[in-house]
Amino acid sequence: MRGLTGVCLAALLTAAAATATVLGGAREGTDTIGHRAAPQAVRSTDLFFALNDMDSQAANLLLFGADPDFAAVRGQTLDAYERSRTRADSDLQGVAEAVVGDPSGQRAVQTVIGELGRYEGRVARAQLLEEQAQAPAGRPSGEALAAYREATDLLRQRLLPAVDEVTAANAAAVERIYGAQRRDLDSGRWWILVTGLLALVGLGILQRVLAVRFRRAVNVPLAVATLLALAGLLAGPALAARAEHLLVVAKSNAYDSVIALGRARAVAYDLNADESRYLTDPARAAAYEQSFFDKTQSFARVDGATLGSYDNELAALADRHRADRATVGFGGFLGAELRNITFVGEQDAAERVLAAFQAYQRDDRRIRELDAQGRLKEAVAFDTGLAAGQSNADFGLLATALDDVQEINRHAMDRAVAATDEDLGTTTAALGGALLAAVLALTVLGVRPRLREFA
Repeated sequence: MRGLTGVCLAALLTAAAATATVLGGAREGTDTIGHRAAPQAVRSTDLFFALNDMDSQAANLLLFGADPDFAAVRGQTLDAYERSRTRADSDLQGVAEAVVGDPSGQRAVQTVIGELGRYEGRVARAQLLEEQAQAPAGRPSGEALAAYREATDLLRQRLLPAVDEVTAANAAAVERIYGAQRRDLDSGRWWILVTGLLALVGLGILQRVLAVRFRRAVNVPLAVATLLALAGLLAGPALAARAEHLLVVAKSNAYDSVIALGRARAVAYDLNADESRYLTDPARAAAYEQSFFDKTQSFARVDGATLGSYDNELAALADRHRADRATVGFGGFLGAELRNITFVGEQDAAERVLAAFQAYQRDDRRIRELDAQGRLKEAVAFDTGLAAGQSNADFGLLATALDDVQEINRHAMDRAVAATDEDLGTTTAALGGALLAAVLALTVLGVRPRLREFA
């Protein structure tokens, strides 16, 4: 009887250890993704966006020249540049804190810190030279243009690749942890089930031995212990299954969209900068036009399209999608988001992104048409205008729509992580410990009187 009791106690402790290990691992994995790796990836993506916005505003500043008609919008653009610069500094500080202990990440951050100062210096020099030259709208001085070229080339060749390196490292960490955690939860549920069943079988055998040996139908303490052990056996796999579901929601449904939308937003701001670069620098106009189209394709890829055919081909695919929202015939960041609709309000928000992107693309063609007609000042006014129907106004609608759909996913990710924290927090651990202590105590209490009879 002592041997059988010892086996039961060992089985109960083993089942408890398996449950604690699986659920503890789930909490640690979700904590790593939700509170460390994912926020780091979001912060580095936001830094990518802030840098692109800085360059977009810097390009717009060159367009205005000394033309008094653009005095008001020039002031607004300067304010926007400063806001993005402040945001980039804040994001860079957060990214620097996040990569402590990661040599490659630290090297990338050091690159960004050093090159960002050089970039800001060249932008400041371009602005100063532009003010001194008193150039007309859309035609900056050669010195100012050269300084801006150095700045934007530095951004593209050094700053953004370094930020990309940090973003990729964080994203890879999330993928690695997510894959390992799902595998652990899949196998862990079986370990909980098998060890829990063994403990129940042991308690059942012990109950049977006591009933036969001492001619008692039910040993009440052992019966209660068995019921409590059964409750624990049911709760463990249920908590593991819920933890896996919340992990999928947080990572696959929400985090993946947050990162894709963050990159889409950064690309959108770089698109906006390419329009201004196109008007500002005729010598590089063809290169900037191709860059604009490449980023357009990364935002919403239409296979086989050219810049001239893109609007009509995207419109046809968008019409088919609106007729059947399950049909998404284009790719890119926006296509990936429309294939990953999960949360309330997300579909409508993503549809607003599509509509705003189409309007913004049509505005771009209008800018190029005005420039081709020699109406440069009108092209600059339309490009930077904030009145309804002008390019920057429509771009603002696109930016707002992107922010809205990203916020839906970010809140969903935060809710899933918070739910996991609550499910597998200290309260659950305390209840589990109390349940184990009660089952062990009741098992000993049920056997001890019978053992005394042999004394």
